[in-house]
Amino acid sequence: MEIIPGPLLKTIDSPADLKKLPREKLHQVCDELRQYIIDVVSVHGGHFGASLGVVELTTALHYVYNTPSDQLVWDVGHQAYGHKILTGRRDNFATNRKYKGLSGFPKRSESEYDSFGVGHSSTSISAALGMAMAAKYKGETDKKVVAVIGDGAMTAGLAFEAMNHAGVADTDILIILNDNCMGIDPNVGALKEYLTDITTSPTYNKVKDDVWKLLGKLPVGKNFSRAMGHKLSEGLKGMVSSSANLFEALKLRYFGPIDGHNVAKLVDTLKDLREIPGPKLLHVLTVKGKGYALAEKDQTKWHAPGLFDKVTGEIYKKKFDTPQPPKYQDVFGYSIIELAEQNSKVFGITPAMPSGSSLKFMMEKMPDRAFDVGICEQHAVTLSAGLATQGMKVFCNIYSSFMQRAYDQVVHDVAIQQLPVIFCLDRAGLVGDDGPTHHGAYDIAYMRCIPNMIVSAPMNESQLRNLMYTAQLPSTNFPFVIRYPRGEGVMPEWKTPFEEIAIGKGRRLREGKDIAILSFGHPGNFAASAIRELKNDGLNPGHYDMRFAKPLDEELLHEVLQRYEKIITVEDGTVQGGFGSAVLEFMAQYGYKNEIRILGIPDTIVEHGTPKELQHECGYDAAAIEDAVRKIMKEKIGVNILS
Repeated sequence: MEIIPGPLLKTIDSPADLKKLPREKLHQVCDELRQYIIDVVSVHGGHFGASLGVVELTTALHYVYNTPSDQLVWDVGHQAYGHKILTGRRDNFATNRKYKGLSGFPKRSESEYDSFGVGHSSTSISAALGMAMAAKYKGETDKKVVAVIGDGAMTAGLAFEAMNHAGVADTDILIILNDNCMGIDPNVGALKEYLTDITTSPTYNKVKDDVWKLLGKLPVGKNFSRAMGHKLSEGLKGMVSSSANLFEALKLRYFGPIDGHNVAKLVDTLKDLREIPGPKLLHVLTVKGKGYALAEKDQTKWHAPGLFDKVTGEIYKKKFDTPQPPKYQDVFGYSIIELAEQNSKVFGITPAMPSGSSLKFMMEKMPDRAFDVGICEQHAVTLSAGLATQGMKVFCNIYSSFMQRAYDQVVHDVAIQQLPVIFCLDRAGLVGDDGPTHHGAYDIAYMRCIPNMIVSAPMNESQLRNLMYTAQLPSTNFPFVIRYPRGEGVMPEWKTPFEEIAIGKGRRLREGKDIAILSFGHPGNFAASAIRELKNDGLNPGHYDMRFAKPLDEELLHEVLQRYEKIITVEDGTVQGGFGSAVLEFMAQYGYKNEIRILGIPDTIVEHGTPKELQHECGYDAAAIEDAVRKIMKEKIGVNILS
């Protein structure tokens, strides 16, 4: 299906083309840009609401600033679709988030207009400040640097660290606070309340507008107007709203709030701010999903809805004739409620992902025991540690790739003190369309090397429930990792009775001959599928679901290594330092010389695509396991089959 851009948008292949248009045509550009995003995302999928909310801001930024010479840094990048379309990627935009296509986030290797690669939140101010400091050092006095950060991303400590430095670094940097009261879920915390104070203070906003209108009528020079305006604004903020002093206290000149959907006003404001040196913050009010009524009404649902009918708003769902397995995240979400009903010490913590982790179910039912702490992974971990010191059994649910941001807290605040925090690492393995910033490739390796840490992975929904049950038992006194992938499991009838699993114990699924497959986590299902196909070739691999990468089931490993000459390990983590490496270390320790092949994520940055495409590319899907078995057993079935 060919999607035709509007007549003005069709002529814009770069910001230079945008600048050729008269200011009064920008409204039409915005309308066409918003419609083009709706048209493409409805058919091809992707993030939705965030980009609709910044159409006017995106257009104004590229109209006023000299990109790519001026550096524009988008935080997270969910909102950068309009930016991509206006910077030469319009005709390829339908490939967004598809295998070998455009990235769903700004990416330096993709375009010179993508000044910084993003995907995780709250990095923009630090990166932009580094760029501004470099420009100052090199004497590039005309270079401007802009960071666009949402109010959700602003809750992270990294953003405050960067603002604290920016206020005293004496650089020309503009921070744009895109305030829509939303991350993926509604924002939480004191920062949200303070921003609301600024935006809803009728006295502050009326007096501010009156002052600027008065200054515009005074017969004084431009410089005097700015100077007087700044002094009056300073006094006004202190007199009317103490909340507005937060940014000023960090020595950032605060401007706003202004309407983020008035493109003419944005252009005028940005032109003025471009001429004001030093660190500045512009507070812009936007609506996530702007221009698509359903997305404005239910912003969480329309963050990334999948494919949908743009006219009716129907979100297309796969239809099945038989019951389907649930998502692992929902198994977690419902199982933690069951456990909390049995154990009054069970708590749930998530950093801004109540929907993505499905902790939202417990938050609704037990609001005094389940908490969204904002985009604050470090705080989430140490908060969990604090609760654990008081005897609580805390399930700290963080996406695998986001847990990387709290590694010091895992080591220093949890493991060293041997606190039994339960880390549920959602989105472990290759997550698909979000690509390298979101793949949970490294957690087996970075958790396995920490003393006092248990590292586990379920092969199915029942095993996830049992690991959760085991982790919260009074006898479990160590930090406990449970990692599981994005998406569906394999058991339609998943709600099995809880059973304790002996820590560090795997299970024999199938006895075989000559070769054994040792799987860790969900890829055990790929191995089972491969074994069914290998039977047709007369091959009979054994299969062992190890369940724990640390501690290893040494008894079971001795049994396997003594019985089978050839071994294949399978995991959805990096082969460097992962589960297969743990088996190799065990073999070296006890002097085993078995032939072994490790299947998993290779030592490379894996790009985006569907999980199936990427698992095949990385060589650990069912077909890759079949191929590995055939190659390692080639003397059994003849060399010709390998050619």
